[in-house]
Amino acid sequence: MKLYSKAQICMVIAVSVALTALSIVGIVFVIDKHAQSQSTMIMASQPAKDTEEDVYFPEITSLGSQDDQTVGLPLQIANSAQSMSGYSADEIENISIYEKYNESVVNINTEVLGINWFLEPVPQSGGSGSGSIIDEQGYILTNNHVVEGAYKLYVSLADGSRYEAKLIGTDPESDLAVIKFSPEPGKKLRPIPFGTSKDLKVGQKVLAIGNPFGLERTLTAGIISGLGRPIQESETIILQNMIQTDASINPGNSGGPLFNMRGEMIGINTMIYSPSGGSVGIGFAIPVDTAVRIVPQLIKNGQVRRGWIEMQVIQLFPDLVNYLRQTGKAAPVETGLLISTVTSGGNAEKAGLKGGTTAVRYRSTVFYIGGDIIVSIDGKPVTKIAELYAALEDTSPGQRVTVEFYRGSKKMSTTVVLAERKR
Repeated sequence: MKLYSKAQICMVIAVSVALTALSIVGIVFVIDKHAQSQSTMIMASQPAKDTEEDVYFPEITSLGSQDDQTVGLPLQIANSAQSMSGYSADEIENISIYEKYNESVVNINTEVLGINWFLEPVPQSGGSGSGSIIDEQGYILTNNHVVEGAYKLYVSLADGSRYEAKLIGTDPESDLAVIKFSPEPGKKLRPIPFGTSKDLKVGQKVLAIGNPFGLERTLTAGIISGLGRPIQESETIILQNMIQTDASINPGNSGGPLFNMRGEMIGINTMIYSPSGGSVGIGFAIPVDTAVRIVPQLIKNGQVRRGWIEMQVIQLFPDLVNYLRQTGKAAPVETGLLISTVTSGGNAEKAGLKGGTTAVRYRSTVFYIGGDIIVSIDGKPVTKIAELYAALEDTSPGQRVTVEFYRGSKKMSTTVVLAERKR
């Protein structure tokens, strides 16, 4: 049996007490750290009132200030962590723009005059489309083809109210129109702000709001698929610089806004390419810069004043080119506009342009050959009548343009002071 001294026993007891004390301190420290960690996690799950915009929605705050209620929806979502938990940043952008501007998109319905069995004019239902509120006084931007031929116009708002509207101005060459309704006093309208179409990029995300097939204020999303598309709408009208998008556009979307992700209108949805009649991902919108230029004139004058060259022309075609060769009146081009006649005393005659002298008939059309053949205006090639209209679409009366033409085999040019085009 081993014996221990009194000093050894005291040493063992002291060491045991010290180890026990250290163990207790360690346990308390671990419990305290765990409690602090849990507290920090709970605090982190609560949105900080002073910094919630910067923390949760930095990309949304760029839409505007709180004074103009631009960030109203993001702030509502930010006020509840539970509300935002199911949304991605991309979805929040879509929701914000829709919530802010869907009530600024109206449904337009028209009445037209028909003829009954007794040959009497009777009102009947026409078409429908969309429009964008662009002014607090009730001005609405839409497409010309939405209101064309309308006897009466009706505007339906998001709150269910319906107003009769009046036509302010139309411009078939840009397919734009402005109509107006009169809201009752105290009714606040939210205009959609114009952006710009100058800096658009293929691949840029866009949103469209409209009333496809009468389903009011529908949102679709997509990207810009192409830019600068010329779309020939009729024999004399080419819609220039159209925006192509794969955002779904269907009948009834016409006249509605195309948005960028800053909530600005960058285009007016106008048409689709579709063999089936439904959306196949190829839609077109008029660039908003065209509307910025056109709308003030529509509100002021009811129409757009454009420049014109006072002449009548015939578009060259193969049979005519062959005939000109046979008669010795051919030019070294196979495309262009043959001047049939110039208005006596008009700006074309004053500029030295000459019409034809020999009358010919082609099918049911009579015109004159032997005149000048125009090939460009201000450097823009002019090979079709629609291109003549397109070349002068952005001009005004009194403006000077340079016209290049062939007189026989000689290429010449002259400056023409434009007259006002008659509608």
